[in-house]
Formats: sequence, C-alpha cells, structure tokens
Amino acid sequence: MPKITAIGEILFDIYPESENLGGAPLNFLYHIYKLTGQGNMISRVGSDELGEKALNFLKNSGVYSGYIQVDNKYPTGKTIITLDENKVPTFNINNNSAYDHIESSKQIENLIEFETDCLYFGSLAQRSNLTRKTVQSLLNKKTKCFCDLNIRRPFYTKEVIEKSIASANVLKVNIDELELIHNLFLKNSFELTTSSSELMKKFNIDLLAVTKGAEGSLLMNDTVIDDFKIDPIKVTDTVGAGDAFSAILCLGYLENRDLSFVNQLANEFALEICKIKGALPETDSVYKKFKLKISDE
Repeated sequence: MPKITAIGEILFDIYPESENLGGAPLNFLYHIYKLTGQGNMISRVGSDELGEKALNFLKNSGVYSGYIQVDNKYPTGKTIITLDENKVPTFNINNNSAYDHIESSKQIENLIEFETDCLYFGSLAQRSNLTRKTVQSLLNKKTKCFCDLNIRRPFYTKEVIEKSIASANVLKVNIDELELIHNLFLKNSFELTTSSSELMKKFNIDLLAVTKGAEGSLLMNDTVIDDFKIDPIKVTDTVGAGDAFSAILCLGYLENRDLSFVNQLANEFALEICKIKGALPETDSVYKKFKLKISDE
C-alpha cells in the first residue's frame, strides 16, 4: 500500500449538542489509516482540553501522533457548524488557532522525502504565514501531491490557490470551487467539462475530481472522463463526505485503478459518511467493505 501523509488543520466541529473531532486533513488521514493500516498526520493542537482529546483519540485509534505539535499559546482549532434544510453545513471558523502555527522541522522534511508517496494538503491551513510557508516548502513533484482545495471564505487568496493547484498531481474541488478557479485563471465562459479540461492543461494536473453534491462527481485524466450520478439517500449530515471521497480517490489514483471504479467507490464511501453524525464513524464496520474493494485486484 502507498504511504500517505496529510498536513493541515486539526479542529473540532462544534454542533449545538456535541463537539466532534474533524478538519479535512485529519478526516482524510483517518480514513486512509483505517483503509490501509498506515498514514501520518502533520498538524498542531493547543495545550488544552480539546488538544488532549484529539491526541487521545488518535492514540486510541492507532494513528501515530509524533508529527502533531502542541502549542502552549494558541488554542486547538474550532469551527461552529450550522446545517441547512438539506443538511449541508455552514462553517464559522475560529481565527488564530494552533494549526495556524505549524512549524517545519528536519523530522517532517525527512518524513516527506523518504517515507511519503503522496502528500495531502488544502487551502485553509495556508491562511497563516507560518503554516503556509511550512506547507509550501513540502510541495514538490518528487512526492505526489493531492490537493483537496476546501476553500473556506474568506480564508483564501488567488496566490495560495495558484500555488496549490500548480503543485498538485491530483486536484479535488466541488463545482462551486471549480467555477471560482475558472473565473480566476481562465478566460472563456464556464462549462464543467471544458473548464475542467482547460484547468488540467494549464496546471499540468494528472487527475481532476469535481464533486457535485447530490449530482455525483466528474473524474477526468488525460484520456478518460467519467461522470457518476449517485442514488439519493436519507442524509444525516454531509460534514466530512468530501474527505471520505478524497480518501478513496487518492488510493485509487496511487494504485492506478480504473477511473469509473474509483468514481463509484468514492461516492459510495462518501454516502456512508452522510448517514452518520459528523465526519468520522464510531465503529470500523463501514471500512471493511471498502478495504476489500480498494485492495481487490
């Protein structure tokens, strides 16, 4: 199995009645670990109750936490979540959290250079100068890079988006993000397939995924376009569904699996996460089926 590392935010999703551990990079890496038995997370939490809770969760799950820094000044990240009538979340994200202060180190550099086949990253943690510098120092074409852009307004700039996309072998965006990127970097009128193709050529992307919510997703490489439509289900909430999709997409890409197979499986896994409260399953039962499928040759 490929060795995958994620860098970025660890935070807690705060609902009116609960606090759930999350953050797109952590959600992604947790799924990767449960599906493959390995994976590393680079992040930073506060020296506080939530930080201790996050580290204990990872320890109890078996995920190595040696690359997660503890900050004595800044708190563990939080985002206040509200759900609309379709169970789609709105995020109110706290400023100046521990993950905004991820520092580089020789240990981290060695992890990426010698023990990582693919590095996952997004845009939110790059809102701060320090973490952005750390993330961008690790982006190179010797290590495959998987960018799940996860734009959270107002925490992005054109420069961060451009650097992130230009560094990505795999880019995953939702359709709103694709239109935003189109308006920033392309000149013609927006159209899903055409804009996707132009974006891939402009930034030399191997694989582009565009998620469309209840309409499924489009996957595109230099030879194949696959559009998959999902069947409707009763949704508990959609928090973390995109991160589940990304986990299967990343593994499928690294294992050079058939695009239509990856697209369907990624959607099926995302739907399983839509059936639960929060981003991470309370038991491992959901992973058994997908672990067998992703490794099945």
